[in-house]
Amino acid sequence: MYDATTPRKRGPQARAARNDQALIEAAREVFITQGFDAPVSAVAERAGVGMGSLYRRYRTKEELLQRLCADSMQRLAETARAGLAIDDPWQGLAHYIVECARFGFGALAPLAGTIDVTPQIQRAAEQAQQFTDKLITRAHDAGALRADVTAMDIHLLIGRFSRPGPAPSRHAEEETRSRLLAIVLDGLRSNNVGPLPGTPPDPRQYHAMWAAD
Repeated sequence: MYDATTPRKRGPQARAARNDQALIEAAREVFITQGFDAPVSAVAERAGVGMGSLYRRYRTKEELLQRLCADSMQRLAETARAGLAIDDPWQGLAHYIVECARFGFGALAPLAGTIDVTPQIQRAAEQAQQFTDKLITRAHDAGALRADVTAMDIHLLIGRFSRPGPAPSRHAEEETRSRLLAIVLDGLRSNNVGPLPGTPPDPRQYHAMWAAD
C-alpha cells in the first residue's frame, strides 16, 4: 500500500511489492468466497504463483491472515479519510458505508480470536478507528445521523453486507447490495425518530473477541 510519506519503491522492490499485493488480493478473494478454512494452495493458484513463492513471503497461513488483516485495516482508514474529505457529513458517511460493504471489510470478523493481533494490525486498527469515529461524530454533530446510532452499529451493519449473497451473477449481487444498502442508509437518517430495539452493542465485547487464547 502506498503512503504519500513513504518513498516510492523502484525496480525489484516495486515488483516485490506488486507481487505481495497480488497475493493479498488473492487471499482476500479466496477466504471471503471459500471461507477461512480454504487452503493456501488456493491463494497461490488464484495469484498465479507457486507455493514456494508464497511461503517465501509468508511462512504460515497465520502470517498471511495477519498481513491480510493489517492491509484491510489500512484500507479501512483510507476509506474513512476519503469520507472525511467529502464536505457534506451525510454523504461522507454514506460513502464510507457503501465502500466498506463493497470491499468486504466485515468479512474478516470470523478471524476474531483465531490469530494473534500483531503490532501492525493494532496500529492500523487504531488509526482506522480514529478516522471512523471522526466521520460518525461529524454526521451526528450535523444532525444528519440519528442520535441513537453508535459506531459499533455502523461496523456491524457493514459486516452484514460484506459477504457475497445468493445471486444469479456478480452484477446482480452488486446491484442487490446497492439497493438494500440504500434502504438501510435511509433508515440511519436523523428524521427517523422511532426508538431502536434493544441496547447498543458494547464495543468492548467485540474488541475482546480478537484476543486469541
